[in-house]
Amino acid sequence: MKKYFITGLLIWIPLAITFMVLAWIINTLDQILLWLPNGMQPQSMFGMNIPGIGVLLSILILLVTGLVAANVLGQKLVQLWEAILARIPVVKSIYYSVKQVSDTLFSSSGQAFRKALLVQYPREGSWTIAFLTGKPGGDAAHHLDGDFVSVYVPTTPNPTSGFFLMMPAADVVELDMSVDEALKYIISMGVVAPPVRKPTERPALLNE
Repeated sequence: MKKYFITGLLIWIPLAITFMVLAWIINTLDQILLWLPNGMQPQSMFGMNIPGIGVLLSILILLVTGLVAANVLGQKLVQLWEAILARIPVVKSIYYSVKQVSDTLFSSSGQAFRKALLVQYPREGSWTIAFLTGKPGGDAAHHLDGDFVSVYVPTTPNPTSGFFLMMPAADVVELDMSVDEALKYIISMGVVAPPVRKPTERPALLNE
């Protein structure tokens, strides 16, 4: 009975969590419908709420925004918008801080999360997975002797929180696994291990 019960849990728990996450995402994105006039609300037009309409509307807004911002006129509008925000003291600090992080994370030319690394943390002899985020900058770089790299050490099972460290490049080991594989490894608390590949000659850090 215990074996069957555990087997049932292993089947239903992932399904239930997946359903709850998707339901939360859909319900959150459906809140965008509140921006529409009352006459254009699904409740008014169809006589019932239709889950997922907000998701489609959000995707459409993102696509249209990207299409507009990709041309010359759109880029000038974005520059004008940012110039207006730059004149608002508190908003300027928040907007540009978030923009810098998002540009680094999502830009195709960004350096964030490009490589999975093995580092000793929180003490020597204890190893964990980390991600290369670049090289130290600003005044911090002037106080570091030698070749250092910036790494992000995520927590388990929630990789969205973690620690930012500046470590000697010689102290980190580049892993032959993708960022996605490393994230799965972290989220599963080491249960879902990436496949072992044949050792290959790896380029130096940050040279790709």
